[in-house]
Amino acid sequence: MHLASGHEAQALRTRYSDLKAQDPKARIRTLAEKMAVSEMELVAAGCGDIQSTLLREPAQDIFKELGSLGRVMALTRNPWCVHERHGRYEEIRAGKTMGIVLGPDIDLRLFFANWKSTWAVNDNGRQSIQFFDKAGGALHKVYCTGETDMEAYRLLVEKYTDTDAVWPEPQALPDKKTETVTPDALPLRTDWLALKDTHEFHGLLQKHKASRLDALAAVGTDLAQEVAVDTAERMLQAVARQNIAFMCFVGNGGLIQIHSGPISQLRRTGPWFNVLDPHFNLHLDTTAIASSWIVNKPSKDGWVTSLECYADNGEMIAQFFGARKPGVPELHSWRQLMVSFCPFPLAA
Repeated sequence: MHLASGHEAQALRTRYSDLKAQDPKARIRTLAEKMAVSEMELVAAGCGDIQSTLLREPAQDIFKELGSLGRVMALTRNPWCVHERHGRYEEIRAGKTMGIVLGPDIDLRLFFANWKSTWAVNDNGRQSIQFFDKAGGALHKVYCTGETDMEAYRLLVEKYTDTDAVWPEPQALPDKKTETVTPDALPLRTDWLALKDTHEFHGLLQKHKASRLDALAAVGTDLAQEVAVDTAERMLQAVARQNIAFMCFVGNGGLIQIHSGPISQLRRTGPWFNVLDPHFNLHLDTTAIASSWIVNKPSKDGWVTSLECYADNGEMIAQFFGARKPGVPELHSWRQLMVSFCPFPLAA
């Protein structure tokens, strides 16, 4: 039996159509929230104009073959920010729990613990491969474009189609909240100043059993200081105006997607501040930013400065750095921009 022909699917399609008629521009994610179901269930049901095919697990097998598609659009989002990047999947590594994509255009860090189902989706002619977590939340979507090898897409879907598909049952994700304590400022500061690489920061938080925000608040204003919540918008405007190459990190529970380079086309649409360049789009809900911090970390290449935006639940919305590679010092223009937003001097 085709998944979309079952009773669950028919009921979801009816509810979806009623809601969509009331708000024709609503996105599938928004309608899933209103219906108190997962986005994956709406995809499985074939709601709206969707035709979907469940692909075999594990997702890593499919991920390793995404390079065959040629140029596509990669989309990663969280509730407050959407990151879209055009390019090819290159240098793909996908192990049991971790993975990485290291192309010049599509740059990803992958965490597979909660990945579950993969779907080939045709939404009114727009074709994609969509990856979902165990709870049915969308983690990552790969959209075909005019430059995609559509025969390779067809063969990939054909190769991995799950011929024994059954109606998917979302599961609750493990509670990611870990026991944290307010860190002791002096030991935290000592370890922070000993950092040699920004990738050591996660280990520092684990050692001190500190949440990210608690660590930022405790370490001292020369290493982390809160700035105005409109700083991200002002930063994006300055980066575009001054042609500064920067890095934009947006993630969720399954992966982080990274853009590196300059930007030029900016536009506000309601609560969303947007970058609308040909190969990179960012949609940032600036009304969701509860706090913004400029963070200053030492490394063997010198100081590395970032702007971090957080939602009111303490989760990171987006993180921004000056464009750099290991072994290369931070861009002076980026550092100057970050310093210009700081009410207090940064350690240098």
